[in-house]
Amino acid sequence: MKRRPETIAHLDYRVPAVRHLAWMCHAPQLISSPMGFVPEKYLPADAEERLRAWDNEPRLGPAVLTEQPARRLGHYFERLYQCLMEDLLGWEILLKNQPVRSNGITLGELDFVVRNPVDNAVEHHEIAVKFYLGYRETAQQTALWYGPNSRDRLDIKTQRLISHQSQLTGRSEARSLLKSSGIETPARPRVFMPGYLFYPSGEPMPPPADVPPDHLRGEWLRIDEASHTSRWIPLIKPHWLGPWRQRQPPDPQQAEEALEVVRSAGIPRLFAVLEQSPDDGFWQESSRLFVVPETWPGSSGKS
Repeated sequence: MKRRPETIAHLDYRVPAVRHLAWMCHAPQLISSPMGFVPEKYLPADAEERLRAWDNEPRLGPAVLTEQPARRLGHYFERLYQCLMEDLLGWEILLKNQPVRSNGITLGELDFVVRNPVDNAVEHHEIAVKFYLGYRETAQQTALWYGPNSRDRLDIKTQRLISHQSQLTGRSEARSLLKSSGIETPARPRVFMPGYLFYPSGEPMPPPADVPPDHLRGEWLRIDEASHTSRWIPLIKPHWLGPWRQRQPPDPQQAEEALEVVRSAGIPRLFAVLEQSPDDGFWQESSRLFVVPETWPGSSGKS
């Protein structure tokens, strides 16, 4: 299967956080739902102009553009989402990362409660960024889509996001919490889950049901199948948020060292395949792939 080139615009932003923010604005989601939030529908007319200005002078923009990124990708993603809401869309964040408890037991956490200035309605947004690899033992089986560590699964995450996380504000405990902060019960729940699906290299596999057809794609392969790696570059979080871009040509030694981690430690690694742009000479991502150990997904993927 030929890998589809990255289709997200704004490859040429120099500041990584600006590039990641632009990606968030336009990335397709991995979830089909009437609750899906599409940021680009609300972007102001000068959104790209603002992003360009931040890219030229990041110190004059929001703090997330220059601060050390959080080590956990989910935390960094939340910081970018806060920037998207407040600094790009101009929405008011009423509450963020607020746990909902009942008799000392945590029922869940409200990611963002915001006010939509279009109709002045309060909204509850649950967000995630995800990367799943399709796996099946035989061609006759229905594929399951696992995270790189195989403990996370697309169908389980989607069900939890739609049926539990996004519905928290319907609980009396959440309504009491919001009321105590002077916030009316949100008029609508929203979910936002962009990311990538990785298909097994050389094996035709249909996409999972209920995932939008325009979702971002890559491939995955096992360590013994890894070859022609001269244009590969290992992607380190938070740079899993695509697309990657660099001035210098890819260093084959970096790719080999990352592949050795897969061999010796059994840890999947994400790579971008680079091509040199004829426009400015930069090397930029044309596709991406996961390399996994021979034992992946292990017992978690066979349960």
